[in-house]
Amino acid sequence: MTKNLLKIDYEKYSLANGLQVILYPDQSFPLVAVNVWYRVGSANEKPGKTGFAHLFEHMMFQGSQNIPKEGHFRYVQEAGGSLNGSTSIDRTNYFETVPANYFELPLWLESDRMGFMIPGLTQEKLDNQKDVVMNERRQHYENQPYGLAWEKLFSNLFSSDHPYSWPTIGWMEDIAKFDLGDVKEFFNTYYCPNNATLVVGGNFNVPKTKDLIEKYFGSIPKGNTPPEVKTSRQYLSQTKKIILEDNVQLSRIYLAYHTEKAFSANDAALDILSDILTSSKNARLQKSLVFEKQIVQDISSFQYSAKLDGSFIIVSTAKPGIELEVIKKEIEDEITNLISNGITDDELMRAKNSLKSSYIYSLQKLDLIVDHLNHYNYFLNEPDSFVFDLSRYENVTKEEVVEAAKKYLLNHHVELNVIPKN
Repeated sequence: MTKNLLKIDYEKYSLANGLQVILYPDQSFPLVAVNVWYRVGSANEKPGKTGFAHLFEHMMFQGSQNIPKEGHFRYVQEAGGSLNGSTSIDRTNYFETVPANYFELPLWLESDRMGFMIPGLTQEKLDNQKDVVMNERRQHYENQPYGLAWEKLFSNLFSSDHPYSWPTIGWMEDIAKFDLGDVKEFFNTYYCPNNATLVVGGNFNVPKTKDLIEKYFGSIPKGNTPPEVKTSRQYLSQTKKIILEDNVQLSRIYLAYHTEKAFSANDAALDILSDILTSSKNARLQKSLVFEKQIVQDISSFQYSAKLDGSFIIVSTAKPGIELEVIKKEIEDEITNLISNGITDDELMRAKNSLKSSYIYSLQKLDLIVDHLNHYNYFLNEPDSFVFDLSRYENVTKEEVVEAAKKYLLNHHVELNVIPKN
């Protein structure tokens, strides 16, 4: 795929109430995708009041002033479409894909919950969704093998007042304390048009769509500017080792290092480093630990890039009878070897091709294209950053990969050992 094919024709503008709108017309699709990002995630919460952003992902499907409970799912699915939402540490999004002749439906649905959710909010709905979220936490965290590992890892990697130190789902004791007043305050603070971006992509008429967007969203009042999240740069003064006994069959080791935030200078090099270490059968740690020495069931790594900070994570599950210290030494020896002796041209090319092919494949789907547009708008304030993003990886050198490993993976870190209960 050439760079010309990565060029996206779009229009970006704002309504009087501050709602950002991005239009991406493409008549080659028989569909229309609507994608809304609210600039609020778990990082916008406070200690003692965690889990609100994730709760709203649930609450926003419970109906609003003009839409009954579960109406979003029913209306979209009856139209032959699909929909969902997700919450991260930095943002919350909601998205629908429908046949082109139904493109007005998701605009109405998104506008009604943006502007008219509070009139439809009841104590009964809140209590119901609190129970749902608490059960979700029990099922996927507390009663799931290795389910508490990630929150244990990040609560030790970041200081307790840092917004990345608590899980997106929230702490159980905080979820139990949600009350209607707090929920309404959170909605009024963050779910306002001036804190959101609406992307419409696919087969639609631009002038008609602009009129409909003004019709449905234009009258929603602008909110106050949400408070900015302020943090300090995070460092570890010493390496932390945590032992977590869990109801698991096999031991697992997690290693977490502070790195850099999304789209920073070393972000792409760290992605390539991860690919070289663990992404395929020929990746260094996969080849050595899984296939040659056969001491681990699996091993993976990734650069977790977020708005405020970043981290590099390595995770490996031991084979029966293998001590985690042995695995850790093998990992550290390979990192030392990579830093001392560098990487090969073939390794760099394989990593770049792997990342490039995955990226280009994602552009075959309309819903992923519009989510990319929102993603780039959020982080870079430029929706059409496809060429820029891909070029970040194409321009990485062998020396930059080695330097990134040296800069971050020799520092103090968090080591979490999840071991079977006795």
